[in-house]
Amino acid sequence: MRSRLAPGEQVIVQSRPQARALTGPAVVFILIPAVVGFALAWLRRGGLERLSSQTAAWQQPLTSAVVVLGIAGLVLYPTRIFLRWAGTRYTLTSRRIIVRRGWLRQSRQDIPLGAVRNLGTRQSWLQRILRSGNITLDMGYEGSASVKDVPEVARFRDFALDAINELPHTALTGPEGDWNYPQDA
Repeated sequence: MRSRLAPGEQVIVQSRPQARALTGPAVVFILIPAVVGFALAWLRRGGLERLSSQTAAWQQPLTSAVVVLGIAGLVLYPTRIFLRWAGTRYTLTSRRIIVRRGWLRQSRQDIPLGAVRNLGTRQSWLQRILRSGNITLDMGYEGSASVKDVPEVARFRDFALDAINELPHTALTGPEGDWNYPQDA
């Protein structure tokens, strides 16, 4: 489903958070079958009987439990993280930044570019290596917002600054009588 855009509004950039969020689930997706395989081989070779001679009756239920837990861990954790990542979208238009999160329980944050007074970026060392970062949007007395793990954060910031500079001058002026805003002459 496409976002509804105002007349004359154009999408400049559409992105998801940096894909490094998927590193943990990818590692888990590889490790769980290895651990399940090791546990099944250990049970099959009589590892449980070495611990106690009365546990032979538990071998089949434990084998089934290891397989069920392995499948559940393999499906639930990586799928949940992937869906969270895939359900987050950052959209920069010619008039606003839209942050959409979620599939079933969706939240949406619209940040008008005309309200942005300061746009900053912050990067950790890992984000700097991966060229991602966090964007902080200061909107004066209205508060601030942040967009986390934006890929190519420098380009996104440049696109946002260009879009702010291309806004009509009337979109950047504030209410009359407010000394913080320049007035049209």
